[in-house]
Amino acid sequence: MDIEGKLNAKGLKFALISSRFNNFITERLIDGAIDCIIRHEGDKKNISIVRVPGSFEIPQIAGIAAKSGKYDAVICLGAVIRGETPHFDYVSAEVSKGIARVASESSIPVTYGIITADTVEQAIDRAGTKMGNRGFDAAMTAIEMANLIKKINS
Repeated sequence: MDIEGKLNAKGLKFALISSRFNNFITERLIDGAIDCIIRHEGDKKNISIVRVPGSFEIPQIAGIAAKSGKYDAVICLGAVIRGETPHFDYVSAEVSKGIARVASESSIPVTYGIITADTVEQAIDRAGTKMGNRGFDAAMTAIEMANLIKKINS
C-alpha cells in the first residue's frame, strides 16, 4: 500500500515563524507561503504569522508553536546572508540544526524555508524572482506533510 499526502490545505492551520532581520527578503517569503496555502484551498484566517528578531530565534518559537496543539504545521522562514565575518556560518548552522531537531521531535511537520545566501542578490533570487520562492516551497511541503501525517494517524 502506498501512502502519500495530498496538496490540499483546506481546514489546515499553519504557524509561519519569520525573522524580522532581512525583512525585505522575509516579507517575500511570507507572501510566497500565504500564496501557496491559499492556492491549495487554505484559508488566510488559519494562518498565524509569528515574527522573531532573527533567524537564530526561529527554532525556539517553532518548537513552542509545534507543541501548542494549535497548528497542523509550522513553516520556518528567514534569510541569512553572508557578511565579512564567520557569523553567517554559525547562525546558518545553528538554525538548520535547531529546525531539524524541532522537526524530528514534533508530531506535526516543521518545514525549512530559510535562505542561506552569499549575497543579497542570491537571497532575492530565492525569494520570488529567478529561483522560485523558498516560502512557497516550504508551505507546499508543510501542506503535503500535514496531510500525510493525518493519513498515517487515521
